[in-house]
Amino acid sequence: MVVEEIGIPEGVEVKLEGSRVEVSGPKGRVVRNFNLRGVEVRVEGGKVRISSRSDKRKVKAMVGTVKAHLRNAFKGVTQGFVYKLKIVYSHFPITVKVEGDKVFIHNLLGEKVPRVAKIVGGAQVEVVGDEIWVKGVDKEEVGQTALNIEQATRIKEKDPRVFQDGCYLFERG
Repeated sequence: MVVEEIGIPEGVEVKLEGSRVEVSGPKGRVVRNFNLRGVEVRVEGGKVRISSRSDKRKVKAMVGTVKAHLRNAFKGVTQGFVYKLKIVYSHFPITVKVEGDKVFIHNLLGEKVPRVAKIVGGAQVEVVGDEIWVKGVDKEEVGQTALNIEQATRIKEKDPRVFQDGCYLFERG
Protein backbone atom coordinates (compact mmCIF):
# COMPACT_ATOMS: atom_id res chain seq x y z
CA MET A 1 0.00 0.00 0.00
CA VAL A 2 1.28 3.47 -0.98
CA VAL A 3 0.23 6.55 1.02
CA GLU A 4 1.42 10.14 0.48
CA GLU A 5 0.23 13.24 2.34
CA ILE A 6 0.52 16.95 1.57
CA GLY A 7 -0.33 19.72 4.03
CA ILE A 8 -2.79 22.31 2.72
CA PRO A 9 -1.27 25.83 3.04
CA GLU A 10 -3.11 28.52 4.96
CA GLY A 11 -5.67 30.41 2.86
CA VAL A 12 -6.03 27.55 0.35
CA GLU A 13 -9.25 25.59 -0.11
CA VAL A 14 -9.42 22.14 -1.73
CA LYS A 15 -12.67 20.65 -3.10
CA LEU A 16 -13.06 17.08 -4.37
CA GLU A 17 -15.79 15.86 -6.72
CA GLY A 18 -15.00 12.32 -7.82
CA SER A 19 -11.69 12.50 -9.67
CA ARG A 20 -11.89 16.31 -10.12
CA VAL A 21 -9.82 18.44 -7.71
CA GLU A 22 -10.35 22.19 -7.38
CA VAL A 23 -7.73 24.24 -5.52
CA SER A 24 -8.67 27.85 -4.67
CA GLY A 25 -6.47 30.50 -3.11
CA PRO A 26 -5.75 34.24 -2.99
CA LYS A 27 -4.32 34.39 -6.56
CA GLY A 28 -6.99 32.27 -8.27
CA ARG A 29 -8.04 28.67 -8.77
CA VAL A 30 -6.70 25.58 -10.49
CA VAL A 31 -8.89 22.67 -11.59
CA ARG A 32 -7.33 19.26 -12.28
CA ASN A 33 -8.92 15.98 -13.26
CA PHE A 34 -7.07 12.95 -11.89
CA ASN A 35 -8.75 10.02 -13.64
CA LEU A 36 -6.24 7.40 -12.53
CA ARG A 37 -7.12 3.79 -11.80
CA GLY A 38 -6.20 2.59 -8.36
CA VAL A 39 -5.29 6.04 -6.98
CA GLU A 40 -7.57 7.65 -4.41
CA VAL A 41 -7.42 11.32 -3.35
CA ARG A 42 -9.07 12.45 -0.09
CA VAL A 43 -9.07 15.61 2.03
CA GLU A 44 -8.62 14.81 5.73
CA GLY A 45 -8.33 17.71 8.15
CA GLY A 46 -5.65 20.06 6.88
CA LYS A 47 -4.05 17.50 4.56
CA VAL A 48 -4.62 15.89 1.19
CA ARG A 49 -4.10 12.14 1.31
CA ILE A 50 -3.17 10.29 -1.89
CA SER A 51 -3.28 6.52 -1.57
CA SER A 52 -3.30 3.28 -3.49
CA ARG A 53 -3.77 -0.32 -2.43
CA SER A 54 -1.20 -1.56 -4.95
CA ASP A 55 2.59 -1.58 -4.51
CA LYS A 56 3.30 -1.76 -8.24
CA ARG A 57 5.90 0.61 -9.62
CA LYS A 58 3.54 2.32 -12.08
CA VAL A 59 0.97 2.96 -9.38
CA LYS A 60 3.64 4.44 -7.08
CA ALA A 61 4.66 6.72 -9.96
CA MET A 62 1.04 7.85 -10.43
CA VAL A 63 0.74 8.67 -6.72
CA GLY A 64 3.93 10.76 -6.95
CA THR A 65 2.61 12.51 -10.06
CA VAL A 66 -0.65 13.46 -8.34
CA LYS A 67 1.34 14.77 -5.34
CA ALA A 68 3.55 16.91 -7.62
CA HIS A 69 0.53 18.35 -9.47
CA LEU A 70 -1.13 19.26 -6.17
CA ARG A 71 2.08 20.88 -4.87
CA ASN A 72 2.26 22.97 -8.07
CA ALA A 73 -1.41 23.94 -7.68
CA PHE A 74 -0.82 25.05 -4.07
CA LYS A 75 2.19 27.14 -5.12
CA GLY A 76 0.26 28.61 -8.05
CA VAL A 77 -2.77 29.79 -6.06
CA THR A 78 -0.59 31.27 -3.28
CA GLN A 79 2.44 32.72 -5.13
CA GLY A 80 1.75 32.31 -8.86
CA PHE A 81 4.21 31.46 -11.63
CA VAL A 82 6.21 33.89 -13.78
CA TYR A 83 8.27 32.85 -16.81
CA LYS A 84 10.46 35.50 -18.45
CA LEU A 85 11.58 35.45 -22.07
CA LYS A 86 14.22 37.73 -23.59
CA ILE A 87 13.66 39.32 -27.02
CA VAL A 88 16.96 39.00 -28.91
CA TYR A 89 17.74 40.45 -32.34
CA SER A 90 20.84 41.35 -34.28
CA HIS A 91 19.45 41.90 -37.78
CA PHE A 92 16.02 43.59 -37.62
CA PRO A 93 14.32 45.06 -34.52
CA ILE A 94 11.55 42.74 -33.32
CA THR A 95 8.28 44.12 -31.93
CA VAL A 96 5.93 41.98 -29.84
CA LYS A 97 2.23 42.74 -29.32
CA VAL A 98 -0.42 40.92 -27.30
CA GLU A 99 -3.95 40.90 -28.73
CA GLY A 100 -6.63 38.75 -27.12
CA ASP A 101 -5.36 35.19 -26.74
CA LYS A 102 -2.50 35.57 -29.24
CA VAL A 103 1.01 37.03 -29.22
CA PHE A 104 2.17 38.62 -32.48
CA ILE A 105 5.91 38.80 -33.21
CA HIS A 106 6.54 41.38 -35.95
CA ASN A 107 9.64 41.88 -38.12
CA LEU A 108 11.51 38.69 -37.15
CA LEU A 109 14.40 38.58 -39.67
CA GLY A 110 12.54 41.23 -41.71
CA GLU A 111 9.55 38.97 -42.42
CA LYS A 112 6.45 40.85 -43.58
CA VAL A 113 3.94 38.46 -42.01
CA PRO A 114 3.98 38.38 -38.20
CA ARG A 115 4.54 35.11 -36.37
CA VAL A 116 1.74 34.12 -34.00
CA ALA A 117 1.87 32.26 -30.67
CA LYS A 118 -1.22 31.07 -28.79
CA ILE A 119 -1.83 31.99 -25.14
CA VAL A 120 -3.07 28.89 -23.30
CA GLY A 121 -5.86 29.01 -20.70
CA GLY A 122 -5.68 31.76 -18.08
CA ALA A 123 -2.04 32.73 -18.62
CA GLN A 124 -1.37 36.46 -18.94
CA VAL A 125 1.35 37.84 -21.21
CA GLU A 126 2.87 41.28 -20.89
CA VAL A 127 5.75 42.91 -22.76
CA VAL A 128 8.18 44.85 -20.53
CA GLY A 129 10.94 46.51 -22.57
CA ASP A 130 12.94 43.72 -24.22
CA GLU A 131 11.34 41.02 -22.05
CA ILE A 132 8.10 39.05 -22.24
CA TRP A 133 6.54 38.05 -18.91
CA VAL A 134 4.13 35.13 -18.82
CA LYS A 135 2.16 34.96 -15.54
CA GLY A 136 -0.53 32.70 -14.14
CA VAL A 137 -1.62 30.25 -11.45
CA ASP A 138 -1.46 27.03 -13.50
CA LYS A 139 2.15 25.95 -14.12
CA GLU A 140 1.24 23.94 -17.22
CA GLU A 141 -0.58 26.84 -18.90
CA VAL A 142 2.23 29.31 -18.14
CA GLY A 143 4.92 26.90 -19.34
CA GLN A 144 3.04 25.97 -22.51
CA THR A 145 2.42 29.63 -23.38
CA ALA A 146 6.13 30.45 -22.90
CA LEU A 147 7.05 27.47 -25.09
CA ASN A 148 4.56 28.56 -27.79
CA ILE A 149 6.22 32.00 -27.94
CA GLU A 150 9.71 30.45 -28.06
CA GLN A 151 8.70 27.96 -30.78
CA ALA A 152 6.99 30.66 -32.88
CA THR A 153 10.31 32.48 -33.22
CA ARG A 154 12.32 29.37 -34.13
CA ILE A 155 14.35 29.87 -37.30
CA LYS A 156 14.63 26.91 -39.65
CA GLU A 157 17.10 26.18 -42.44
CA LYS A 158 19.60 28.81 -41.31
CA ASP A 159 22.74 28.51 -39.18
CA PRO A 160 21.62 28.95 -35.53
CA ARG A 161 25.07 30.28 -34.60
CA VAL A 162 24.60 33.25 -36.92
CA PHE A 163 20.82 33.82 -36.83
CA GLN A 164 20.17 34.03 -33.09
CA ASP A 165 17.13 36.30 -33.37
CA GLY A 166 14.05 35.25 -31.40
CA CYS A 167 12.50 35.02 -27.94
CA TYR A 168 14.27 32.80 -25.42
CA LEU A 169 13.24 31.64 -21.95
CA PHE A 170 15.79 32.80 -19.38
CA GLU A 171 14.02 32.71 -16.00
CA ARG A 172 11.32 30.64 -14.29
CA GLY A 173 9.88 31.63 -10.96
